Amino acid sequence: MEQERKGVVSSGMYTYNHHSDSGFDIHEIFVKTSRSRVLLSYIGVVFLLANVCQPLLSKEGLSSSSVWSITFGILVAKCLQYKPVKKESVVIMPTFGVQLEIHFWSGKVHRRFVPIGKILKPLLNECVTPVTCYWSLALLLRDEEELMLVFQKSHPPVKMLVPVWKALCKFLNSEYLANSSVSKPECPEHD
Repeated sequence: MEQERKGVVSSGMYTYNHHSDSGFDIHEIFVKTSRSRVLLSYIGVVFLLANVCQPLLSKEGLSSSSVWSITFGILVAKCLQYKPVKKESVVIMPTFGVQLEIHFWSGKVHRRFVPIGKILKPLLNECVTPVTCYWSLALLLRDEEELMLVFQKSHPPVKMLVPVWKALCKFLNSEYLANSSVSKPECPEHD
């Protein structure tokens, strides 16, 4: 099995790895885990259980302060929740399409395959919410109303998204589309 390692980039919570294996172009984003975040997540769950059990086991029953305490405990546990995603991958398969994979720490793998004829264009989007701003990579698909996010569970920095976006643009502009009836997307020239 031929394997070529092309690049590894690390940044904060994420590590980007790019390599080729048996003709497939593989882009991986690894999510780094923090032991302190996992520990805080478990502590938050314990406090949530204590907040829920204390009013239920007391003779007084539920009061308005108990409801607020339980609600606050749920919010804290949700904020500290440990993300079980180990890595997300984009596997570019010449002449076939793109496979998007989410690998969880539990060993479960979720795969989605998008045929080449369905992809119109890869897009880099700046997503703005009331709390944060981040970049995402999406695929514009034929006969679909919504964009398909490439990295659904993680929000890697734009410097890790650009090489994947360029590879998708190169793949869609390649000779594999020469014999296809699909129109070629407009992507920038590669350096």
